[in-house]
Amino acid sequence: MSEKILVPALGESITEATVSKWLKNEGDDVQADEPIVELETDKVNLEVPSPVSGRLTKINSKDGSVVEVGALLGSVSGQGTGQSEKKTIEKIEPKIEENNVIKLETQKDEPEIFDKKNEVETEEALVLTNEVHENKTKENFKANQTLSPAVRKIVSEKKIDIETIKGSGKDGRVLKGDLINLMGVNPQPSERKIKYGQEERIKMTRLRQTIAKRLKQAQENAALLTTFNEVDMTNVMEMRKENQEDFQERYGIKLGFMSFFVKACVVALKNFPAVNAEIEGDEIVYKNYYNVSFAVGTEKGLVVPVLKNADELSFAEIEKNIKQISEKAKDGKLTIEDLQGGTFTISNGGVYGSMLSTPILNLPQSGVLGMHNIVDRPIVVDGEIKIRPIMYLALSYDHRIIDGKESVSFLKMIKENLENPKRLFLDI
Repeated sequence: MSEKILVPALGESITEATVSKWLKNEGDDVQADEPIVELETDKVNLEVPSPVSGRLTKINSKDGSVVEVGALLGSVSGQGTGQSEKKTIEKIEPKIEENNVIKLETQKDEPEIFDKKNEVETEEALVLTNEVHENKTKENFKANQTLSPAVRKIVSEKKIDIETIKGSGKDGRVLKGDLINLMGVNPQPSERKIKYGQEERIKMTRLRQTIAKRLKQAQENAALLTTFNEVDMTNVMEMRKENQEDFQERYGIKLGFMSFFVKACVVALKNFPAVNAEIEGDEIVYKNYYNVSFAVGTEKGLVVPVLKNADELSFAEIEKNIKQISEKAKDGKLTIEDLQGGTFTISNGGVYGSMLSTPILNLPQSGVLGMHNIVDRPIVVDGEIKIRPIMYLALSYDHRIIDGKESVSFLKMIKENLENPKRLFLDI
């Protein structure tokens, strides 16, 4: 009895997928509900399980094929593993020349007989060897003495064999310029060029195609504008440091920066509802719920899962949910539901070292907040110059429904709540 493997329903508005990779080969034994093929859609990857236990008898859609919902991927025979060929165990006869007996007797070494002449020659050879070694040491010492401190430092750090270098200085002395010139000699080509040649051409994955398409749509369909501000992270960092140990003991997770930013954004979104709205035709749809999308970089590209009902979550619940969803994203196990329903996005380029950027909208949303790295900078505090940990913030927004006054005020409110994070705990 043969069972068909069909492309399952892929989610709202998704009608086709690409066969990313078969996890089993034709003829392999499979178990019921064991993943056997991986499909890639515009949004997520998903694994299709075997309908029954048996053997994968036919693969109809090869890797890279585009398939529609309900299409035939392959078939599984329900005969099970009993059809596998029996393996015979051959008896291995020892070879005639093999000997499994260990000889316990050892050959006695005869003492070497030295006559007077051999002894004298040996002593002379040792003296000659020592003289050569001493001369070589003196030469190296003398050579090191003639090198400048800068040259000696480079030779020591780079482990350069000074004997192989012809110096351009007086009496062949090696100069610093000689060593610098060596650094540009015979540069090695990149490993990728060696492996793949001058150019390589690889088809974009469906996820990368979708990312490109949506980002281009955002630029073409929205009136994009970005406003900037900076936030002094001193109080947030001190609060994390003071409460980190107790927080971890109580909730089993670290207190990170994202929970502070999510809380600050929710407060600002409640005060400026246009930033949490979207345009639909000639109408503005105001969302009175707060689903915060957050960008996660994976090996296959950028995905933006959603933290649902963020306004109802505590700091600990935000941190736990972000960690759980991020791990699913990196393992390629996000579902369609994980990516739908976002009303506002936070993108943290700071984890990669970004100082400043202009993030692009995640349509149909109207606002996205860009976080960046934290750098000690001199700022004026109460008329005095202080060194403080500063982060630049960027808010990109759709100018069609969000005015400049709203966007600037929105970002200013986020700044104020982060610089006085106790307000977030008191919900004021």
